[in-house]
Amino acid sequence: MQGKQHQNKHTGLTNRRTFMQYLAMLGIGGQALFRSGDLKAAIAEAKETVGGGPDWPGMTYRVLGRTEFNGSRLIFGCGATLMRRPADRLLETAFEAGVNVYDVGTSRYYNKAERNLAPFVKKHRDDIFLISKAMVYLDVEPEEEITVAQAKTGAAAWLELMDESLRELDVDHVDAYYLMGSNNPYIVGSEEFYNAFLKAKQAGKVSHWGVSTHQNAQRVLETALERGWYDLAMIAITPAGWYDWEDKNILAGSPSLKELQPLLARARDSGMALIGMKAGRMLAGRMFAGRGDSSAFNAHYDERMLKSHLTDFQRSYAYVLENGMDAVNADMQNFLHLKENFAAAATSQQYFA
Repeated sequence: MQGKQHQNKHTGLTNRRTFMQYLAMLGIGGQALFRSGDLKAAIAEAKETVGGGPDWPGMTYRVLGRTEFNGSRLIFGCGATLMRRPADRLLETAFEAGVNVYDVGTSRYYNKAERNLAPFVKKHRDDIFLISKAMVYLDVEPEEEITVAQAKTGAAAWLELMDESLRELDVDHVDAYYLMGSNNPYIVGSEEFYNAFLKAKQAGKVSHWGVSTHQNAQRVLETALERGWYDLAMIAITPAGWYDWEDKNILAGSPSLKELQPLLARARDSGMALIGMKAGRMLAGRMFAGRGDSSAFNAHYDERMLKSHLTDFQRSYAYVLENGMDAVNADMQNFLHLKENFAAAATSQQYFA
């Protein structure tokens, strides 16, 4: 599997892509048709939702560190989207537009998400970078040291969850598997967990190791960097700095994203790919576990960014992409979300010439 081949496949617009987008439009327009019985209104709503037709910007790509995969800068976060039901049209639209990295997670957390992703994976396995992940179910605090016995128990359970993920996805191999939601640097730096990953890699189950964290992200990233074991790190980060999942706010005392550049550069220079998540979560209302403050990051933007046509969410994604992140992972539950996030990732470089 070569990312470069997949990128070339999506250079420019194709007839197949246009076809898939209009299939997606039928799904959206059907809602308007059901409400009004007006076919013209249904077509108009579909065109407006998908973006007025097939002319989406071309996706941009970046090699994901030492994985050597040339990945789309927008990663489709499938967990929440697929945990209850399939979303094949949405996945296909993203793929045809140029998204070639798909991230999901264990059924213990995301219910049926891996199972609902499986048909899409089977169809496109050779053209995508597939990521899944599982938490480490150890009852420890973020800065609590762990014993060797705890590490061995946790690592064995993590391997069992990886096997479960492979069964749910109906594959024998994933490109990367993460320690999910890992806020404890002692776990991240544990040789027992590293040996568990190597065992899975030697068995042909996984190629790359990653870590994701919503809390204590700086300590986790620094530990991952020191160890040199991790190929990818997915971190909760915003234009204002580290996002704290516990408080649904910027971590108290966090350096801004600009001030974090030396650390992020060291991580990337080591060969670790950096993936941002929760970049715009604070902008959402309480229903979506955010603060609902659309101007939360405005102080970090220059005049050009503030005057751009981008939405507040798009600004946050574009900003983190151009200030240290190789890609952003986004939860996209409908075509509007997909197009909004896609446009931000595809055009972010235009605002930082």
